[in-house]
Amino acid sequence: MFRLALILAVGLFAGSIQSAMAAEADHLRLYTTKGEFDNVKDDLILAITGRGLVVDHNSYIGAMLDRTGKDLGTTKPVFGQAESLQFCSATVSRRMMEADPANIVFCPYIIVLYTLPQDPKTVYVGYRRPLPVGSEASKAALKAVEELLDGIVKEALNIK
Repeated sequence: MFRLALILAVGLFAGSIQSAMAAEADHLRLYTTKGEFDNVKDDLILAITGRGLVVDHNSYIGAMLDRTGKDLGTTKPVFGQAESLQFCSATVSRRMMEADPANIVFCPYIIVLYTLPQDPKTVYVGYRRPLPVGSEASKAALKAVEELLDGIVKEALNIK
């Protein structure tokens, strides 16, 4: 009986880790978690502000698509809820742009979160990956940007 309970517990634990794993893609990093959209958003904001950063803009992407869909002749819902949080880091951004002024295209940093209409309890959280380009200094600076973004998301989703 104990062995069966242990096997079930390990299986459940592995399943919860799997749901928080990042999707593999070159252009984005996307995690999923089970929970309430607003709670995940609050956790993201805390992870951002806890690093001394300021969320300077919140885009309500899902609401915009719902509002404009009628004008475009479609009412098909794309998201349950969908928002993006925009912020910057003076330290990380300066290093990135000192390495290559063209790296301005990677600023500001944006983390998105959304749910799908058919599954409002699965929250997707992700960001556009700043692909390493340019000199070695530029690549190192862009790697630091991705580490910042990934660290924020992992902290918010409680991923070790």
